[in-house]
Amino acid sequence: QVQLVESGGGLVQAGGSLRLSCAASGTIFSIRVMRWYRQAPGKQQELVCAITNDGSTNYADSVKGRFTISRDNAKNAWYLQMNSLKPEDTAVYYCNADITNRNSRDFRYWGQGTQVTVSS
Repeated sequence: QVQLVESGGGLVQAGGSLRLSCAASGTIFSIRVMRWYRQAPGKQQELVCAITNDGSTNYADSVKGRFTISRDNAKNAWYLQMNSLKPEDTAVYYCNADITNRNSRDFRYWGQGTQVTVSS
């Protein structure tokens, strides 16, 4: 059984910073892709960014230059550094990963979500 546990959300003023963390635990052979999604009230879920196991990253246009995704393979963890936050970044943020088990099968897992609120 694999679990993703997120931490680091909260309330911040516009222009401020927050750092989200996600840690995977359980029977894990490898984590191929780590992602962050977000969902604002009344809006569709949005892919914020992703990082592969070779370190390649991609970002939504709305966060480029402000958000940075990183990973610590030894800890099965990944992070989202969010700078220059805007009120429109307010959402529930979810971590997500494609994890390979010892039988070489891939499964996609989700964290429980953490609220990020940016006040103007």
